[in-house]
Amino acid sequence: MATEEVIVPGWPTPRGYANGRVGHGEPLHVGGQIAWDTQGNFPDGMAAQFGATLDNVLAVVKAAGGRADDVAAMTVFVTDIPAYRAAVKELGPIWRERFGRHYPAMALLGVAGLVEPRALIEIEAIAYIEHEDPFEEKGG
Repeated sequence: MATEEVIVPGWPTPRGYANGRVGHGEPLHVGGQIAWDTQGNFPDGMAAQFGATLDNVLAVVKAAGGRADDVAAMTVFVTDIPAYRAAVKELGPIWRERFGRHYPAMALLGVAGLVEPRALIEIEAIAYIEHEDPFEEKGG
C-alpha cells in the first residue's frame, strides 16, 4: 500500500473518509472524472453515477500502475446535495465494491453545476504509485 492513514490522537474515528493520509511513491493527480462511458453515455441517478465516476477514477489509477488503496485524497463535487444524502445507503456498497475499507482523505462539495450538464458528480483524486526500482538489488 502506497498510503498510510494519519490518526489524530483524541479525535473521533472518521467514518467513510480519513482525516489525512501520507503517500509513498510517485504522485498521480487524477483530473476531474465524471460518469460517462467511452461513448459519452451517462447512467441515470446519483448512485449509478457515483459508481461509474469511481470506476473512471480507478481506470486512471490503474493505467498509471496503481490500485484503489493507493488513492490518498479525493474531492467529490455533486450538483445535488439532498439527492446525494438520499442515496447514501446505496453509496456504501458501491464504495466497498471498489475500495473495500480503504478511505482517502476526502471532501464533498455541493456545486451549482458541472461543465458536462448531464454529470451529477465529478471526482478528482491524488494517488501515490509505488513502482519497482529496476536497479534495486533482489535478495536471494
